[in-house]
Amino acid sequence: MKNKIIYVLLDGIGDLPHPDLDDLTPLEAANTPNIDKIAQNGVSGQVMSVGKGIAPQSDIAVFNMLGYNFEDKDYVGRGVVECLGCNIDFKDGDLALRGNFATIDFNKKIVNRRAGRIISKEDATEICDLINKNVRLKDVDIYVKPTIGHRVIINIRKKNCVLGENITNTDPAYDKINGIGVAKSNSGGDLYIADSKYVDENSKTSAEIVNTFSNLTIKLLNNCEVNERRINKGLLPINSILLRDAGNRYPHIQPINEKYHLNFASLVDMPVEIGISKILGLTSYEAGNPNEYELKAKTLLGIMKDHDFFYVHIKGPDEFGHDGDAKGKKKNIEEIDTRFFKPLQDGIKLLKDMDIGFIISGDHSTPCIKQAHTDDPIPIIVSGKNIENDGTNRFTESNSDKGKIGKILGYQVIERSLNILNKS
Repeated sequence: MKNKIIYVLLDGIGDLPHPDLDDLTPLEAANTPNIDKIAQNGVSGQVMSVGKGIAPQSDIAVFNMLGYNFEDKDYVGRGVVECLGCNIDFKDGDLALRGNFATIDFNKKIVNRRAGRIISKEDATEICDLINKNVRLKDVDIYVKPTIGHRVIINIRKKNCVLGENITNTDPAYDKINGIGVAKSNSGGDLYIADSKYVDENSKTSAEIVNTFSNLTIKLLNNCEVNERRINKGLLPINSILLRDAGNRYPHIQPINEKYHLNFASLVDMPVEIGISKILGLTSYEAGNPNEYELKAKTLLGIMKDHDFFYVHIKGPDEFGHDGDAKGKKKNIEEIDTRFFKPLQDGIKLLKDMDIGFIISGDHSTPCIKQAHTDDPIPIIVSGKNIENDGTNRFTESNSDKGKIGKILGYQVIERSLNILNKS
């Protein structure tokens, strides 16, 4: 019998009670018979992915949920991780940043941090091509690449210069602490594009380039053809890029197979998770667009014989959390249950020579009522053939509060789960 472990992280799954759902969370309100069946063969608990008081971005949250704690170490920043995930020619001394296409008014007040989310691949490509052809600085190469939806990556290289990474974000919704991106509370009023400030003299050049790039980009995009088309269609214009999480060096981290003495694979589709897989040495597989859940289940079943441990990242719930759409998040959870977990479990029944355990959790909470990442605990389920159930019958916030696992930190999840599964 070959032991296999499927580790599913549902992006932004944690939530809080919402009035649109009769004061239930989306997980509690959702009909999830297939996830429930997994829960009833396991034990539950709660996870703080990075730590109390830290509302993490997905990059640092996923690193922690895979066992890598950067509390006392330097972190290279999300910009570098996503650059690597997009196969951009990043070198030590370059400056990599993550960006959002956004909509601003004439006073640089942010109207929408994601330009309404309705951004076609054609619009995104046209905007980036326009910037790459027209935004020029002396002895500086700037490359802008669209990824998925409102997301964009920027890589900056200056001739005969190491660009410093210690600069502040121009995106006012996020702070940067020891290289780690942290969501800020945005309830205090209007948000405006910020000037990037440098922390040390080595980063002065970086801040100057970033601010010049931001201003030139706004000027270029204000009356461009793609935005005229968007406005005529009733869409928000893409007239700025909000930048955050600068980094200037390649990360060197212990490979995950060496850390756990297992053969890991990942099934991921977002640049940040692809970058993390590359950095940690996971064999990475793609399975269509983020919402092609049946394809993800089919792909996972097809590679089951080739690896021991499978990390699967599913994006959907996070976007509904950011949009404040509790009913949409509930519906998306039900789709994941029906379109991913059901075909996966049906396929597993045919794998007679494999004993398969599950770990189900999330990378962070994105409560609909707050429309942002928070440090609220995330439920976790560890399920296997011979695990004695602790009374858990659903994968929900309220169930997890009573579970046998208790409350743990993200970097402890895999080790704790392996202990539970190995004893079953």
